Amino acid sequence: MMVTLPVPSPDLVRVQRTPRGTWRDPRSAGLVVQVVRDRHARSIIVAAGAGVPVSRVHLRWRRTLRRDALVLGDAWERTYGDAHWSPLLAGTPHPWMVLVHSPSTRHTFGAGVDVRGGALAMWSVDPAGLSLWLDLRAGSDAVELGDRGLAAATVRFVSGGAPFAVQGALTEALCHDPRPVGPLVGANNWYYAYGRGFDADAVVRDARTVAELVGDHPVRPFGVVDDGWSIDGTADGHPASGGPWDVGRPVEFPEMAEVAGRIASEAVRPGIWFRPLQHRWEPEAGGLRPWQGGWALDPSHPATISRVAEDVRRLRDWGFELIKHDFSTFEALGQWGPTMGPSPAAEGVHVHDRSRTSAEVLVDFYKAIREAAGDDGVVLGCNVVGHLAAGLVEAQRTGDDTSGRVWERTRRVGVNTLAFRLAQHRRFFTVDADCVPSTPHTDWSKNRQFLDLVARSGTALFVSVDPSTRSDRVDEDLSAALRLALDGGAPGGVQPLDWLRTSTPSLWASGGDTVRYQWYASEGADPFDATADAAPPEVDPEP
Repeated sequence: MMVTLPVPSPDLVRVQRTPRGTWRDPRSAGLVVQVVRDRHARSIIVAAGAGVPVSRVHLRWRRTLRRDALVLGDAWERTYGDAHWSPLLAGTPHPWMVLVHSPSTRHTFGAGVDVRGGALAMWSVDPAGLSLWLDLRAGSDAVELGDRGLAAATVRFVSGGAPFAVQGALTEALCHDPRPVGPLVGANNWYYAYGRGFDADAVVRDARTVAELVGDHPVRPFGVVDDGWSIDGTADGHPASGGPWDVGRPVEFPEMAEVAGRIASEAVRPGIWFRPLQHRWEPEAGGLRPWQGGWALDPSHPATISRVAEDVRRLRDWGFELIKHDFSTFEALGQWGPTMGPSPAAEGVHVHDRSRTSAEVLVDFYKAIREAAGDDGVVLGCNVVGHLAAGLVEAQRTGDDTSGRVWERTRRVGVNTLAFRLAQHRRFFTVDADCVPSTPHTDWSKNRQFLDLVARSGTALFVSVDPSTRSDRVDEDLSAALRLALDGGAPGGVQPLDWLRTSTPSLWASGGDTVRYQWYASEGADPFDATADAAPPEVDPEP
């Protein structure tokens, strides 16, 4: 039985005015923190006088936890193969929401904050209770709210038995206006091309391939042009392209509207990737700061919002129905999820507008993209803060990259994010656990299992099919999975059964059956897989 619990008043409230300042009572710091009861929830409102900065708010609820407690949090943006149930580790940051499960009592407690709040929120759990930490900074600096009150967070608690069911109930409670789309299925060439050596003809060939594989299915797949189409591609050692985004590569993609039209002529819906906040050269518009060998656009600057919205409208005018936008958390906050810890913004991220929190700025940025894409456009967020984008994107990459070079990375990252963030599917957005590759460098017997699981789940299924790997067997596997995904997946979807004990669940419930997957290669897990995907596999020289 699932219960929505009334959220009591916190036992402690304190504030930090500057990023490295001491924690103080709000009144002594010239701040007001209101904890307002709203039915079962509690809304946190923060106000400060003119000239009074504020960085963080800490709220504490005292409750005794059982000794056998297992804890699961979420992620600031994507997971990186690191989601798992763990023993109680006091002080560990759990972004956005947290579950506490007792195996002995089979009871699960969940706490979280509503999506699109005004703060970057995380929980910590210890034997005597749980704490909510609200990061109100503007970049790495204290925010200056002026005379306005900030709706920082709305807190909700739930309680129940089975942890997977409680996770789903908590997720559903935190978002009242999701806009998932589906079935979301298609081709994406990144995991065999990696942004190099392909052109418009290759993209159209991939669209034709996925059209052949799905046959006459009434739901049509997408053909996504991923990184490598923009003016200088992925050259010069850069990990991904930068703008400007008003033209494709002069030889490979001379007319992007024509590319979209050619994809559509294959009875496939056109999609495209871009990196909205990265520019290689300094444009005349404002909102810029030097960044990673180029220029990053500051999303707190009005000129940035105008520029990004213009770019999205142009992509839509070219005929692309799906817009995949990437890298914006890295550009806005200065670091990737695994290094964020309790401080999502890196040191030295100084923004144009210090009167709004980073959370508010990101929400406004996502809103601008959503509006520019139009009501019938599909927005897929990648390296996007899913908890702030829920309701503003149709789909969300919930984990880091899978791989067409190293199977171990797909196992570690792809299976992990599907298992531990599957509860967000259709409750926040359509979950995308990333592409299933078919390449000469990876074992199809492993990839086909991931393909089967994703298809059964009903989540987004994109495939990266190197033409050299096509065979009757591979095509048969791909066709069956893609058509199942276009049907919406297996009845009832899937559910991880052994996720309390492993980061890569191998036992899954599916349509009344239990399916066992063999994820591990004969040589076992590879501890070097995190870096192995940085370059194509090397061939040992002849002795």
